[in-house]
Amino acid sequence: MNRDLDRAALHAAMDDSRQRLLAIYADLAPELWQAVPYLKIINPPRWEAGHVAWFNERWCLRRIDDERFRPSRFLADADRWFNSGTVEHGTRWTLDLPDRQAILDYMAATLAACHEALEREDADLYYFRLSLYHEDMHCEAFHYTLQTLDQPLPAGLPAGPPPVEEAGELEFPGGAVEIGSRPDGGFVFDNEKWAHEEILAPFAIDTRPVSNGKFLAFVEDGGYEEPRWWSEAGRRWLAESGRGAPRAWRRAAGGWQRKAFGAWRPLAAEEPVVHVTAFEAEAWCKWAGRRLPAEAEWEAAARRFGEDFSPWGHVWQWTATPFAPYAGFAPDAYADYSRLWFHTHRAVRGGSFATPARLLAPAFRNFYEPQRDDIFIGFRSARSL
Repeated sequence: MNRDLDRAALHAAMDDSRQRLLAIYADLAPELWQAVPYLKIINPPRWEAGHVAWFNERWCLRRIDDERFRPSRFLADADRWFNSGTVEHGTRWTLDLPDRQAILDYMAATLAACHEALEREDADLYYFRLSLYHEDMHCEAFHYTLQTLDQPLPAGLPAGPPPVEEAGELEFPGGAVEIGSRPDGGFVFDNEKWAHEEILAPFAIDTRPVSNGKFLAFVEDGGYEEPRWWSEAGRRWLAESGRGAPRAWRRAAGGWQRKAFGAWRPLAAEEPVVHVTAFEAEAWCKWAGRRLPAEAEWEAAARRFGEDFSPWGHVWQWTATPFAPYAGFAPDAYADYSRLWFHTHRAVRGGSFATPARLLAPAFRNFYEPQRDDIFIGFRSARSL
């Protein structure tokens, strides 16, 4: 979990991320490269692939300073097509984008040029790390797209989280804890700045995320029909969604099933529950006499208990905390990474089976709107002592 990659490690990681990205979409039907249905939770594959290459070129090859950039060497209209800060999400379906092969050529050309630029003595490794982790995040987003579109995942890639051991509890005595990243801790995302002290009351937290089997007990107990388990926002979501079980679950003749990448399979009781909203996680916790952990509790437990608190990479995990800046926050060079999402999203911790391990760290913060359930997200529960 070292984000402070040197030149040699960056070269290898850049190739690894690109191979992973291309592998995820290796079997995507040509017509889906050209056009996919409009959905707020995904991007068109051609646009997203081109955006990844654009981002790498912008920060590693075109940067003069954090506000001025040279023109693209490879695509004259790259900024008009792929700048996520100026190209509204809904318009990405209607752009006159290059065809699939032109996008792949752009990706290859920019990657080769980034490798070349990385060897220069004046190369600022910060921007190469930023571009690498940005591509890693889009690799995971490509997984979400295939899952959302019911497309198969290429062979050799994990289609879901591995089983979890039976969960126990870890008790935290409370007191002063350090939350956030230190300046000497390697690459740091702006929302992790900076390490600071928080005072926590004593609490207990699950050693593992909540499993399918434990969540199924809530479903079969009528949990989705019982308003007392749900918050006001959760009841509104229930009414709008009409859900009676998590996304991609169904009751079949032989028992419950879960759909993963277009294929229905028996619900594995020992796997972590995924594709649940924050509202569903909160309802389960209330039904079970527990609660979601605060973001600071989650991080404090991860730091204190280490591997006893694992697994890191099974599922993302909801917390009870709104996503907000730490005191003194200032955006980094990629200014829109965090600041646009404060106070509207929920703080999420951990990482999923589709998250590259090099991103994972106790201080790593993710963030989603609480109604999102297309991502590989579950939760672990806590209680006050």
